[in-house]
Amino acid sequence: MTDIKKAIKILQQGGIGIFPTDTAYGIGCRLDNEESIRRLYKIRRRPSSQAVPVLVNSSLMAQNYLKSPLPDNVRHLMKNYWPGGLTIVYRCREDKIPKLVRAGGSTLGVRMPKSKLTLEIITGLGVPLLGPSANFHGKSTPYEFDELDQKLLKAVDFVLEGKCRDKLASTVVDCTSTDWKILRQGVVRLDNIKAI
Repeated sequence: MTDIKKAIKILQQGGIGIFPTDTAYGIGCRLDNEESIRRLYKIRRRPSSQAVPVLVNSSLMAQNYLKSPLPDNVRHLMKNYWPGGLTIVYRCREDKIPKLVRAGGSTLGVRMPKSKLTLEIITGLGVPLLGPSANFHGKSTPYEFDELDQKLLKAVDFVLEGKCRDKLASTVVDCTSTDWKILRQGVVRLDNIKAI
């Protein structure tokens, strides 16, 4: 086990770690280190054709990586559902997002987690954290520490243990057009979003 300060230092140096978020255990590295990102994909056995979600510590941090001006619906979702289990997919500033993270596309999935530990890590780093679930590609999402694959634990540079409050994946909303659509129903309910 590692403490938060040590975890931040490892991430700053390009390391990869496993940590609890509000929804599930995540595995991540800093957004601005392409070598670490390639290693993360290799560790998770994730196809390069699949983008990864990014965790931020504020809507302001998210706006640094998304195309501006942000439409009202995106601002509304950030204001009402962040921090929390809602991943917003929107057009990104491609010059600031490594190609592998966005799978060569022009959009990015961003989320501000409702997890003090995760937010502390991101704030300490000063840049977003890649935040896919801590599992091998195609395997089940871990919501408890003992659900983490031992092989995955051995492949990373640090592991933080803690509780995942929601124990349900985030809801993913595509906001690239005015009529947004739910790509994955998760902890934030679909009917609540439709009511906005």
